[in-house]
Amino acid sequence: MINITKAEFITSAASQSQFLKADKPIIAVCGKSNVGKSSFINMLANRKKLAKVSKDPGRTRLVNYFDFGEFILADLPGYGFARVSKTEKMRWAHLLDEFFMDKSNLTHAFVLADIRHDPTMEDKQMVDYLYYHLVPFTVIATKADKISRMACINSVRNVAATFKCGEQNVISTSSETKQGLVNILEKLELIVNTFAEGQGAEADEDA
Repeated sequence: MINITKAEFITSAASQSQFLKADKPIIAVCGKSNVGKSSFINMLANRKKLAKVSKDPGRTRLVNYFDFGEFILADLPGYGFARVSKTEKMRWAHLLDEFFMDKSNLTHAFVLADIRHDPTMEDKQMVDYLYYHLVPFTVIATKADKISRMACINSVRNVAATFKCGEQNVISTSSETKQGLVNILEKLELIVNTFAEGQGAEADEDA
């Protein structure tokens, strides 16, 4: 299991020219506004204020990069916030388009969805988009401490069916209780190791 000992903010990107290039895996963190992306990042970092948590949905308007040592998290703007102008929504959509089209450093995506509710149309569109662009993803079902254990199991089953993925690819989590953290760290180790193996194979081909 991967051991995260240090995490720090790197930079923000407002356009394709500012997207980060790295020699380690970059993992996108995406989801609806107010689904708990900042809390999720802070849970991984074991810090309360690495990513700013806001009560106002739609606060994140840039791609924010965080260095976690063996990998980088790219926190993407939240989608589905009704009070944002149409022009701003289009700008965010364009930014996400550019981000996912360049897969040179994008290794994986964590799709966050509130476990208390059925996935929204925007959630389904996000997952369809990842399927279309062949981006591997894991569903992070947030706020699991808000419902019973049985309801959590049923919700994971429902999310997996909606997104057409295996139940093992849906991790129920809680930033409050750290539920699911071990499973996420195990997934991260797999992502990092797979990336390293791919880099090694490319080096052998170039030799």
